[in-house]
Amino acid sequence: MGPTVLSAKQIEKILPHRYPFLLVDRVIALNLEESEIIAIKNVTVNEPFFQGHFPGAPIMPGVLLLEALAQAGGILVHQKGYQKKIAVLLNVSNAKFRKPVIPGDVLHLHAKGVHISRNGGKIEAKALIGGEQLAVEAMLSFALIDKDQL
Repeated sequence: MGPTVLSAKQIEKILPHRYPFLLVDRVIALNLEESEIIAIKNVTVNEPFFQGHFPGAPIMPGVLLLEALAQAGGILVHQKGYQKKIAVLLNVSNAKFRKPVIPGDVLHLHAKGVHISRNGGKIEAKALIGGEQLAVEAMLSFALIDKDQL
């Protein structure tokens, strides 16, 4: 799977999210020159959303898959030099859900910066189950706001 580049503790210093809404467990690859990141989300049966989505046939909600991708993108933006800013999601386009995500899956969250500036940008993102099977892909647009505005 690859070595840990950023641990859960390091991610908590970057993202404002906390359990149960912190959806990135660790980062295994980070290439700032290419504006690419690969993060991991271990999907467990204990996730709170599985209680109601759906009883007896648990599936990770699509909006949470998109949120996990946005969080991976937020880490990338932070590491690109915007430490005093927070990326906030503005738009999701061309989202395609290819395969359901269930308890036990390990998601590889890939995000590539298409455009990143001091005001915001766009990220091309996809989640792969086990690093191989495409679960979701989307284009994410974000704004950068000062951390003290949250």
